Amino acid sequence: MDFTRLIDLASARVGGKALEASDEFFAPKANLLKPAEAVWLADKYTAKGKWMDGWESRRKRTPGHDWCIVQLGLRGLIKGVNIDTAFFTGNFPSHASLDARDGKGPWTEILPRTELKGDADNLIPVKTDAPYDRVRLNIFPDGGVARLRVYGEVAPNWSKTPKKALVDLVAVENGGLPLLASDMHYSHPQNLIMPGRSKNMGDGWETRRRRGPGWDWAILKLGAPGQIRRIEVDTNFFKGNYPDSCMIEGVHKPGATGAELADEFTPWAPVLAKTKLSAHKRHFFRKEILPHGPITHVRLDMYPDGGISRLRLIGERA
Repeated sequence: MDFTRLIDLASARVGGKALEASDEFFAPKANLLKPAEAVWLADKYTAKGKWMDGWESRRKRTPGHDWCIVQLGLRGLIKGVNIDTAFFTGNFPSHASLDARDGKGPWTEILPRTELKGDADNLIPVKTDAPYDRVRLNIFPDGGVARLRVYGEVAPNWSKTPKKALVDLVAVENGGLPLLASDMHYSHPQNLIMPGRSKNMGDGWETRRRRGPGWDWAILKLGAPGQIRRIEVDTNFFKGNYPDSCMIEGVHKPGATGAELADEFTPWAPVLAKTKLSAHKRHFFRKEILPHGPITHVRLDMYPDGGISRLRLIGERA
């Protein structure tokens, strides 16, 4: 799988925080974790120099290198990073490395010193065998980085949750993950499982207008196999472009990929029958849920197209 399809564990959107940095003279460390892409404002300056949408240290005149420690919003197995140097052209670091730790454990190098390109996405695979909850970005010797994306698989601590407790099985913080979708023209289905209600129409999953037969769908992996007891489908901010109706199906296929589940022979079973939706509204379903066994994945079908902001699947782990 392309690691950029995984969850950005460091994003401020899921609670990531830049805790400490060796230097942030020109631009603050918090910018590293902004969910939005970096922007360039040609005529904007501060009292210290050019305004930059990223983290930028001063020119180092002593031995050593600059660094920034980031608390991940979601603890997990790190699969890849993007050390994004957007708009840093003559002031980006020549190299970078990454250390990680979990709790009070030791720092472990997970990315050795690697050459960077300026004004570019520096997409670098990372292989970790254990989950981590913080990282340290080292830049050599100094300079600016626009964004740090730490992509990985969320590793929730289920030992703290009673087996029969009701949890949102598809929530990002519980390990939920979109695997595949028919269309992502306007926005990504990852938005469906993010914390809180959507902030605007862009903070949801929206497809283009369908001009042919069929309907749009998204396949999502649950954080743990389970049975669904309550469903919420939220069309917040989707007013002239909400789906006419939706349906939810489930299947028990541990470890299946999105491509495997999109196969026409996948034995999807209905969990919520095709149901009418309304604009800009939270829809709650309980009695409408159909009997089903433990499932590992769901397919959200929306007819024929449109936008849904959030999907909540409250249930108990199997």
